[in-house]
Amino acid sequence: MQEPSLFSGASDDGTFVPFTDILFNALLGFAVMLFIAFALIRPEAKTGVIDTKAEMIITVTWPDNNEDDIDTYVQEPSGNVVWYHSMQKGLVTLDRDDRGNYLDEVTVNGQTIQFPLNQETVTVRGIVPGEYVVNLYHYLNPSAGPVPVTVKVEKINPTLSVVYYDTVILKKKGDEQTAVRFTLDAAGNVSDVNTRQLSLIQAVRK
Repeated sequence: MQEPSLFSGASDDGTFVPFTDILFNALLGFAVMLFIAFALIRPEAKTGVIDTKAEMIITVTWPDNNEDDIDTYVQEPSGNVVWYHSMQKGLVTLDRDDRGNYLDEVTVNGQTIQFPLNQETVTVRGIVPGEYVVNLYHYLNPSAGPVPVTVKVEKINPTLSVVYYDTVILKKKGDEQTAVRFTLDAAGNVSDVNTRQLSLIQAVRK
């Protein structure tokens, strides 16, 4: 005659089922605690690091509500010039061409809103070793007076740092000034920051 199996109901003395329930609940509780522990693990916070595709940003601003049209020209190491007729060359892009008060209005719910900010932005999206030249050109002068123009050059990666910050006075229509020149090496290090004058208007006209 076949002997009763250990796992057959005939030999169960009433203690096996509660034991398996306790074991299952213990394993389930351990799995839940393990999941919560992993969920609470957070990566170490990094301060001073900006996640962006830009390597450098050049910002040109002049007084709010000023009607004058100030143009930004940037020459990159290969000699190409970025300006409002050629807004991208290589890894350098003129992201915004501001024409003073021209087209600085938008209608929202029947109301006309004026944007007072006068600002142009140039982005350097990768490191190309060599010299960069940033020029300002006073294209239109309806205010009939001098205009203070502020230029800021920021290096974005690996941390934000200001390479140059200063104000240039454009005196009249047709005035061109080199705001800053700087050199990048292959690692993105900045050197030779200066304001030696170099006309880029002549370069684009050639």
